[in-house]
Amino acid sequence: MKFIHINKTLLSIGLGLSSTVFAQSQKQTVNLITLDPGHFHAALVQKNMYPEVSSTVHVYAPVGNDLHYHLDRINSYNSRADKPTDWHEKIYAGNDYLEKMLAEKKGNVVVIAGNNRIKADYLAKSVGAGFNVLSDKPMIIASKDFAKLQATFKKASEKKVLLYDIMTERYEISTMLQRAFSLIPSVFGKLEKGTPDNPAVTKESVHHFYKYVSGSVLTRPTWFMDVAQQGEGIVDVTTHLVDLIQWECFPEQVIDYRKDIKITNAKRWTTDMTLNQFKTITKTDGFPTFLKKDLANDTTLKIYANGEINYQLKGVHAKASVIWAYKAPEGGGDTHYSIMRGTKANLIIRQGAEQAYKPTLYIEPVNVSGNYEAEIQKAIAELQKDFAGVSVKKNTKGWEVIIPEKYKEGHEAHFGRVTEKYLEFLKVGKLPAWEVPNMISKYYTTTKALEIAKKSKSTK
Repeated sequence: MKFIHINKTLLSIGLGLSSTVFAQSQKQTVNLITLDPGHFHAALVQKNMYPEVSSTVHVYAPVGNDLHYHLDRINSYNSRADKPTDWHEKIYAGNDYLEKMLAEKKGNVVVIAGNNRIKADYLAKSVGAGFNVLSDKPMIIASKDFAKLQATFKKASEKKVLLYDIMTERYEISTMLQRAFSLIPSVFGKLEKGTPDNPAVTKESVHHFYKYVSGSVLTRPTWFMDVAQQGEGIVDVTTHLVDLIQWECFPEQVIDYRKDIKITNAKRWTTDMTLNQFKTITKTDGFPTFLKKDLANDTTLKIYANGEINYQLKGVHAKASVIWAYKAPEGGGDTHYSIMRGTKANLIIRQGAEQAYKPTLYIEPVNVSGNYEAEIQKAIAELQKDFAGVSVKKNTKGWEVIIPEKYKEGHEAHFGRVTEKYLEFLKVGKLPAWEVPNMISKYYTTTKALEIAKKSKSTK
């Protein structure tokens, strides 16, 4: 028997439970498998326990730092003082990890969060073997894998398994309320159509390579800075923004990429990272060989982490853009800006210094008559049925939506929310009818936009 020593915890390799077939019953146990966990999102799925999920999780991965960092994170959850988890990780580490997973069938739900270059293949083979799959975004990072993704969704339907991506931003309370207010005609009116220069919907996201996760500085794998493996920003984080645009503008409606999406233009540009910065976040001695192609003067890494998509969705002009900086300003973090323009009011999420870097929703009227404030109060009274304690505070431009702290869970907690929702889908044995076509449309939008951006000379 072999062992890996992780934070003074001995975890056995190759031991496991017998194969369990998922049954559509709340009494049945869900058995998780973690495949090649190269991204910290794989661990965040296990930050909490779930009643229907077995505490034993089988991990299949190559030997290396990615596996060690993943197990460190799981161990930190198990050993924390406040509500510790009780996960038991059964590990197989070897070059044939994928083949071993497919052959042994130690579980029924595969969690995939890691190197995006090989993810399309992981998804296809896992689904083909009859596993349900909960996948981190993005599922694909290039147009060449779009047909494979479509085929994988078709195979999932044939195998009667559920393939689903982790869209955490749907559980951010300011976004949930922006969506909710947009569905109240007396407050929002109707969604504008917009123009290419003045979209009806804009979503902008700022992220940082250096960040804290679960209380410590995140160690990034070296391949995270390689767009050939992680994906360019326009097909990575932008996945969330495109998803939210679909989810908010056309809630629970099927979107057909062949007729509902028209990309106007797209662009991409780089973030520069010094050697010292790279060493700090990767804990390595220098740039690996596979990044030499992206170096300037052998000292500065130029990463195509930034991108912008301008497109039409069912005739509505939308813009999604992502920016990556190395490190956030003091007291800051990842930020989000969003606007939905209605005929009566704009619904705006701001998250800058003025908001103490916390997402804050505003209602700013543009064309109202009568007692509009009374309509606002009626809307609040109705929303309080689902969001108790939510209120509004008047300002010079309109109203700020006051959200109780209990709803502000944070990004890490949202992984648990997505997992809980996925477990609900497993119990009923199907996804909502709009989810699969909309996932396909989302990845068409991002990968097609990258194609266009690469051909364009427009950069920032």
